[in-house]
Amino acid sequence: MAAEPRFRTDAAETAADTESTGAPGATSEDPGTISAEQGETAAKHPVDEILPPFKMFSSGLQHVAAMYAGVVAPPMIVGPAVGLTAKETAFLVGAALFTAGIATLFQTLGFWRVGSRLPFVNGVSFGGVSPMIAIGKGRGHEGIAVIFGAIIVASVLGFILAPYFSKLLRFFPPVVTGTVITLIGVSLLPVAFGWSQGTQGAAGYGSMKNIGMAALTLLIVLALRKLLRGFLQQIAILLGLVVGTVVAIPMGMTSFDAMRNADPVGFPTPFHFGAPQFEISAIISMCIVMLVCMTESTADMLALGKVVGRPADERTIEGGLRADTVSSLISPFFNSFMASAFAQNIGLVAMTKVRSRYVVATGGGILILLGLCPMAAAAIALVPLPVLGGAGIVLFGSVAASGIQTLAGAAMEKGENALIVATSLGIGLIPIAAPDFYHAFPKNVLVVLDSGISTGCVVAIVLNLAFNHLGRRKSDGTPETVGEPTVDDNATQQAVAKAAAALH
Repeated sequence: MAAEPRFRTDAAETAADTESTGAPGATSEDPGTISAEQGETAAKHPVDEILPPFKMFSSGLQHVAAMYAGVVAPPMIVGPAVGLTAKETAFLVGAALFTAGIATLFQTLGFWRVGSRLPFVNGVSFGGVSPMIAIGKGRGHEGIAVIFGAIIVASVLGFILAPYFSKLLRFFPPVVTGTVITLIGVSLLPVAFGWSQGTQGAAGYGSMKNIGMAALTLLIVLALRKLLRGFLQQIAILLGLVVGTVVAIPMGMTSFDAMRNADPVGFPTPFHFGAPQFEISAIISMCIVMLVCMTESTADMLALGKVVGRPADERTIEGGLRADTVSSLISPFFNSFMASAFAQNIGLVAMTKVRSRYVVATGGGILILLGLCPMAAAAIALVPLPVLGGAGIVLFGSVAASGIQTLAGAAMEKGENALIVATSLGIGLIPIAAPDFYHAFPKNVLVVLDSGISTGCVVAIVLNLAFNHLGRRKSDGTPETVGEPTVDDNATQQAVAKAAAALH
């Protein structure tokens, strides 16, 4: 059952409530009466707070720093694979930053029924990298055009499915969401480990120097969290990245070449690589990727809703999925790829306890500026991967900790809930523990199987239906409707609410 928001932010509703509960004839001048403006302020949820400008900018910049590598990695991988030059690949990177900013604004600020209106960061999805390489490998501009055409069709399909997909919310009880959130965090940790080793294929990859730098950054972040107070403690990740980068400069781990070669201003010209082309096989592959991204985004919104204390209901999920798909539809026009949620920023919200969606919207604005200013984007790229990896361990671990916190209130001692979690986690960890496990499977199937989050989510949903819904009966002997809450379910939801409260 969809959870109702616990706070109202609409001034008219607040005023109406004040009027109905106040004394007859009371006015705003009456000291015993709360005005509409005061009621709105008192009822404002932390998600809807507007922070002071400096705090807004620095916290937003911290979100950009946390997700920057994840945004630029897909175009940096896909570009050379399809045969683009270094300059064309750099153009793709700028386009990815620009569209990530637009997608983030759609999610945080929203319009009409588009946007979750949560502190939700969006960017280029990693889920589509392998299929896009398979589609465009060695085809140059033609390959990029075919990829963009497939993304456009898949985005239209996703937008149409969003209202129906959001109704699956009742199939995500705490035993499922806790498992998926845990998998999100655990699945992201290998990314941090990879960053800690440096650039794959480059000199020094996996060296003690790189890993030592990552360990030092991790210690710096932990020390800052321990020693600092107030706002400085909240931006400990950003400060850790700055300190780590400064330490890395004399060690020769930071290159300024990207800044020297970058243009001061640049705009992602629409259809820079030609008009989109449409091929059936490419469209089918990207439609599968879209469904995978929608599944992961649903899990991410449920996780973020618990972290910020505003549970994601059916309408929130629908708006969030619409923002994903609208952003993905727009992205090819500006030479970028499919957009989806960035789970690593959920860990940042959980760690800093800064829950304002306007902070993340500020981060979206920064991303747009970076996309329009390649030189500024290159400045952010000064942060060495090992430094980013050390901070990433804390970020991604925070996501896994949120999942464990949810599972703590999921009534593991009842029925087969422990079995559901054990099996789902086991299958979801296969791509991490044994990356070549599915090597003999068809490539289109690997789009789903190579995502431990998606496979673990599907397994958890199916097992929850099998063990906790099918065949159950009410006290009067009539069959129980699938997804209808029971007394145990309600008790579990209350326990999860208490566990989530501990995060903030």
